[in-house]
Amino acid sequence: MTAQDYIQHLNLLPHPEGGYYRETYRATENIPNAGLPARFGPTTGNRSFATAIYFLLPAGEFSAFHRIKSDEGWHFYAGGPLYIHVLDPSGQYTRLQLGPDLANGEIFQAVVPAGAWFASEPAPGTTFALVGCTVAPGFDFRDFEMAKAKDLGPLYPEQSELINRLCR
Repeated sequence: MTAQDYIQHLNLLPHPEGGYYRETYRATENIPNAGLPARFGPTTGNRSFATAIYFLLPAGEFSAFHRIKSDEGWHFYAGGPLYIHVLDPSGQYTRLQLGPDLANGEIFQAVVPAGAWFASEPAPGTTFALVGCTVAPGFDFRDFEMAKAKDLGPLYPEQSELINRLCR
C-alpha cells in the first residue's frame, strides 16, 4: 500500500506538527488534576489515563520539534524507517530509528520521555513511515508546545542544523 492508501483507509487527518494522524484510543477514565505530576500545573484539568494514535509521515515531510508533558511510546507498523530526533533537558541528542530491520539497528518501539524536545522524519530512501504513538497520561493539546528554532537552537548549539531544518 502507498502512503495515500493508508491515509484513506485509516481516515488520517493532517497533524499540526506535520504528517497525518487519527486518534484510535482515549481511556474513558481520567487522572484528576490533583493526582498529576507538578509539571502539569495546578489548574490544567484532568487527563485520560492514556491515548493512542496512528501517525504517518510521507517522504519529504517531517514532524516539527515539539514537546509534551507525558512520556510518548512509538510503535512501528508499516513503510520504511523513521528517525526520531530527541533533545533531552540535559542537552543530550539521541536519534532513534524505528523500522523493521532489527539486524541493522532499527527498533519496533521507542519512548520519548516527558519534557524532551523531539521531531521525526522518514529516513533517506523511505517513501513513508506508518507508526503509532501511545501517551500516558493521555495526550492533550494543552500539554503540546511547538519549538521555535531561535529559542531551541541556543540550548542545543551542536544540533543547530537539525533544529533549523525541523522547526516550522
